[in-house]
Amino acid sequence: MPFPSIHPLFERALTAQGYTELTSVQEAVIAPGAEGRDLLVSAQTGSGKTVAYGLALAHTLLGDAEKLGKPGAPLALIIAPTRELAMQVQRELNWLYAPTGARVVSCIGGMDVRREARTLEDGCHIVVGTPGRLRDHIERGRLDISTLLAVTLDEADEMLDLGFREDIEFILDATPRERRTLLFSATIPRDIATLARHYQTDAFRIDTVDRTQPHGDIEYRALRIAPHETEHAVVNILRLIEARGAIVFCQTREAVRHLHASLVERGFAAVALSGEFSQSERTHALQALRDGRARVCVATDVAARGIDLPGLELVIHAELPNDRDTLLHRSGRTGRAGRKGICVLLVPYTRRRKAEGLIAQARVDVVWSGPPTAEQIRIADQTRMQDDPIFSEPSSEEDAALARMLISQRSPEEIAGALARLYRSRLPAPEDLYDASSAPERAPRPPRDRADKRERDARRTNAADTPSGQATVDPSYSPRSAEPMVWFRMNVGRSNNADPKWILPVICRVGHVTKKEIGAIKIFEKETKFEIAESVAPRFASAVRRSTDENVHIQPAAGSMQEMRKKPAGDSAPRESTTREPFKPRPRKEGKAPYAGGKGPRDFGKRNLDK
Repeated sequence: MPFPSIHPLFERALTAQGYTELTSVQEAVIAPGAEGRDLLVSAQTGSGKTVAYGLALAHTLLGDAEKLGKPGAPLALIIAPTRELAMQVQRELNWLYAPTGARVVSCIGGMDVRREARTLEDGCHIVVGTPGRLRDHIERGRLDISTLLAVTLDEADEMLDLGFREDIEFILDATPRERRTLLFSATIPRDIATLARHYQTDAFRIDTVDRTQPHGDIEYRALRIAPHETEHAVVNILRLIEARGAIVFCQTREAVRHLHASLVERGFAAVALSGEFSQSERTHALQALRDGRARVCVATDVAARGIDLPGLELVIHAELPNDRDTLLHRSGRTGRAGRKGICVLLVPYTRRRKAEGLIAQARVDVVWSGPPTAEQIRIADQTRMQDDPIFSEPSSEEDAALARMLISQRSPEEIAGALARLYRSRLPAPEDLYDASSAPERAPRPPRDRADKRERDARRTNAADTPSGQATVDPSYSPRSAEPMVWFRMNVGRSNNADPKWILPVICRVGHVTKKEIGAIKIFEKETKFEIAESVAPRFASAVRRSTDENVHIQPAAGSMQEMRKKPAGDSAPRESTTREPFKPRPRKEGKAPYAGGKGPRDFGKRNLDK
């Protein structure tokens, strides 16, 4: 018997699903010390927690019986943070408890409430649901929880993060006090520990996470990219790493819509997943990933929370996560149940310090590199084409006849070339990316003192007094003022409402530089001239030549920096801002008494004294 410590019915179910051994968390929950007790479990994402608490509940629900009785009021309640996770839990428990005759139903937001009410009325053994929908059924009397033997909270930390604390406490307060409470979470923060102390009795603590070691089944890579090339970098990663399944994480719904549309336009079989989608749309998207009709899923954090997609080999962080836990939860969608996975972080070189902080907090080993180049992708395509199974599959008689006809009419080079073109036509074209590995590191900021602050404030005040349309940035205001600068010119001037507030971001975006490398900006009637640090000027010039922005054209200005400061022929020179003279009181005429009007305190005091 491969599973000597569990019920024979569950052993058959596990064997039918291809299990040869249990994971560490699954073994821990059925250990002799954990039987029948409340459990507080922290385990790594993808370690088989659903099957773990399914096995842990077996003795509580079955006792010494072989099968469960007639469905009625539920015996167990499973609470999950998202609809997708709840449906996934239902599928897992269906096959695990199938030999026992258990009826597992779901109650989740976005589904037909009346149908769920009829299902609950018909009776069940296990209910899986999201906090809001479960509370609604309880308040309306459709869900009878008076006979519950056990309650399980799955991904408890995420439920609290998503704002479900009030709903969870309502549900737990309404359940029988003698129930078992199983609390499963990837991490045990202070809020979870407080919840456990309040609702659990003598809980058995299980921790299977080795916090000193990174996830051994996930290979982490960090790619330095230009700030505005995220979309192109995602394309090249998907082209270079031909994973069976990939998920791309974005921060907002708008970013999901934009990136998904871009990938579909390029020919990728992609689906989107975000909170604005209906339950039917989300279900169809996940099913397309499971059956292979789609290869890429673009999703937000909340929408992808807790989902388990078989064959998911690649996770791409299109935008950096906000904290360590989000990084680990995102990455944990791959490398599950012993399978290997790759996690790629796209790091704009302007945000490298934040990425390094996240990586240090997560304690993962990361390999840094530039983005995949078009040449690397073409070489990989050649290798994949040579290894394509189409060359090793046996040919039918019809295929052989067509091959003989082609050979009689075409040369081998022509046939091979046509085959190569046909193979490439099915693949999205790679993008040419700027390698940000040559981007300079940020220099440490010099210490500030009050004198420097007063001087900067004075310059800002003087610039604010300059008439509209005549803005000039003093070169000494630049943090890189000590470095030699090179002048460039842009085809935008005062006639186009040019303003440094929007010109500065344009220069950074088009030229792959930061504000640290930009010096003075001088706006003329029909053009704008600005300084770029000499150390990055060649890279800046190369980037603007490759820019696809049709409205903005940038090129090096002719002459030296001193000549650039002169008034150009045929154009009006920028008017320098003038510095206000400090306030000086107007001299009083002789023989004229000081003004004694007004109603200030001194005036009233003087009048009172005169009286």
